[in-house]
Amino acid sequence: MAVREMVTGLPWWVKWIAIPVIAVVVFGGLIMSVLTFLVGLLFKVLIFVALVGGLIYVVRKFMSSSSSRGDW
Repeated sequence: MAVREMVTGLPWWVKWIAIPVIAVVVFGGLIMSVLTFLVGLLFKVLIFVALVGGLIYVVRKFMSSSSSRGDW
């Protein structure tokens, strides 16, 4: 018996409210762990991009100022 056949005769509130609530209760910790991991990873990627961008900016600024001083 397929899941679709089992759910066919149930009221709408069981399909759209009760089953999702049970799924969140059962898998809520797992869902929160995955979301926490993804948000943390995104934050680390953004920090990495900002640091690399700042490093490139500082190196280019230093190289351009040192090359202009070298013309003396």
